[in-house]
Amino acid sequence: MKYHFVVGDMAAVPLLEALTQEDEEIIVLKDILNVGPLKKEEEQRFSDLRSAFWQELVTDARTPVQVDDMERLLEVSKKMYEDTESVAWFWMAPLAADVCAYHWLLPYLGKHSGRFYVVNIAGLPFLNESGKLFFPQSIAQICPKEITKATKLARPVNNSELEVDGYEWKKLQQENAGIRIHGGGKKLSSQDETYYDAQLLNHCTAQFQKAAKVIAQAMSKQAIPTGDLYLAWRLRQMAAAGKLELQGDPTRSAKDFEVRLPQTETA
Repeated sequence: MKYHFVVGDMAAVPLLEALTQEDEEIIVLKDILNVGPLKKEEEQRFSDLRSAFWQELVTDARTPVQVDDMERLLEVSKKMYEDTESVAWFWMAPLAADVCAYHWLLPYLGKHSGRFYVVNIAGLPFLNESGKLFFPQSIAQICPKEITKATKLARPVNNSELEVDGYEWKKLQQENAGIRIHGGGKKLSSQDETYYDAQLLNHCTAQFQKAAKVIAQAMSKQAIPTGDLYLAWRLRQMAAAGKLELQGDPTRSAKDFEVRLPQTETA
């Protein structure tokens, strides 16, 4: 059996279309590990820690959040112990979420010596749907026919990588920062949860705007590599701290509330 791990539903789309053999299974990781806490309490499950974080961001208690990536990872690892011919692949793009996921997977899948493979697309050219050469920044940008070619890039994680990279996840957990930034290769740097606040404020004005509009502008113009759910939470946090004014329903999506810069009173 060949288990393919990939981060996010969009990145999984070309894999689901291209990898259709019966002995291949695609495991889509839902959690985005480059934001939020990583260090759990002694008796706490990692999944519970991450579920609580995302529940805070969703705000709507009617939409319960349950992160089960860890349980699915452990189930695959168990199957790999039972079937010594099985292998696991991780599809990695030059994104903080993907690099975080690699370091998270490593202590578990790295135990299966010579059977944990990585397909790293960083800096590599592919053909788009029109046949033109480009350098994709995410797995989602690769067309299915190129996915088949990309399987030739798979290589097993070696013992040196297991030793050197193996410390990174422990370091990230110890730092337990709000955000992790990709610094090229497999490098990550921990940053405070306010890291993107200034960029969000740059797109706020004296007039009320939909929070969704502010987020979309910041993500496109500053190329912020995280999702709108996290950025909407930061807008709410800044409003609570008096850095922004807010109107509408902040307990719902970014389309349901507006923000503006604080107005100064004049005599």
